[in-house]
Amino acid sequence: MTPFPWAAAMRFGFGVLRLSSQAFWQLTPRELAAAWAAVAGEQVRPPGRSELETMMARFPDGR
Repeated sequence: MTPFPWAAAMRFGFGVLRLSSQAFWQLTPRELAAAWAAVAGEQVRPPGRSELETMMARFPDGR
C-alpha cells in the first residue's frame, strides 16, 4: 500500500491554493482531491499493455 503523499498535499494546499494551516487541516481527502482536479484537470492516460490485453480478451474482434 502506498502511503499518503503528505508532502505533495501540503505543497499544493499551502503553495498553490494558499490555504491557512487551519483551512488545510480541516479539508477532507476528498475535498483536497476535488481541488487538485479543479486546478490540474482530470488526468487521462492510455491503458497499459496488461489492461489492453485484458480488454482484448474480454471483447475480441470478429464475433
